[in-house]
Amino acid sequence: MRDLQHRADGSLKHLISIEGLKRDEILRLLDQARALMPGSEPPRKLPLLRGRTVATLFFEHSTRTRSTFELAATRLSADVLHLDVKTSSTSKGETLLDTLATLQAMHIDLFVIRHPVSGAAHFFAQHAAPGVSILNAGDGRYGHPTQALLDMYTIQSRKAPDNDFSRLTVAIVGDVQHSRVARSAIYALNTLGVGELRLIGPKTLVPEAFEDLGARISGSLDEGLADADVVICLRLQRERMKGAFLPSEREYFRRYGVTAARLKKAKPDAIVMHPGPMNRGVEIDSAVADGPQSVILDQVRNGLAVRMAVMATVLGSPVPRPNLEGAGA
Repeated sequence: MRDLQHRADGSLKHLISIEGLKRDEILRLLDQARALMPGSEPPRKLPLLRGRTVATLFFEHSTRTRSTFELAATRLSADVLHLDVKTSSTSKGETLLDTLATLQAMHIDLFVIRHPVSGAAHFFAQHAAPGVSILNAGDGRYGHPTQALLDMYTIQSRKAPDNDFSRLTVAIVGDVQHSRVARSAIYALNTLGVGELRLIGPKTLVPEAFEDLGARISGSLDEGLADADVVICLRLQRERMKGAFLPSEREYFRRYGVTAARLKKAKPDAIVMHPGPMNRGVEIDSAVADGPQSVILDQVRNGLAVRMAVMATVLGSPVPRPNLEGAGA
């Protein structure tokens, strides 16, 4: 993966997976995102990607990810093309490679791709032209690297401003088995040296194989949340489930729904995260989602700066930090 994602000089060309990134690379992206966070002044456009064209290819529905990628590209002064897959030639049987070749002929510099099949972004990157970059906006169960980066930014900002993740206990609750968000977060947390990583849920949704990734598995929510610094709730990925993974949503909420009462098991200053979209009353109670410990809307805001940083990096336009500090970027 590292050879595919990086150029010969070691710079990042594609972002397909968190796996293969080094700790200093992740921290550098987070630093660049911090330089791009809006200040007290209204955000303004930056010329970092002026003259570049970014195309978004979403073969799955999305609100947060697609919107923030398109807005991020616009804020960097790129031209943005959104391909409506339902009305494109892919609906008439055109292959993914033909779609890629057609758009590359229009001098697209960067493709942001979401696809229901695991490995789709890797496939695109393998066949991309030398000057074209690919960003994975979520592929099947495999990965969602920019979501992991914005989650790491959120955790760093609230809990590890000195970049020391080793003192943190992070609990991920829910459908880990079908979650690309969870897989990317696990790789990112391990790379950043998290102190303890717990995965919580029924055996059907948190298989023992995840212990091989350095996580401790718990079937008890109360036990898993005990003294946690960070709680990440996951949506039930029903669209990826084949067969019976749980008796009912009501039973799931009774055993694994994060409520205000259960959150008291975690540390008093623990933060609660969710990648969205949320199923209130299934994996999280509204009192928690809207409560004082929730940083869910922070995640959305942070996602814009993180995706700006990633796009600027892969297109070779690193953020000029001295010029941006205090500029209300």
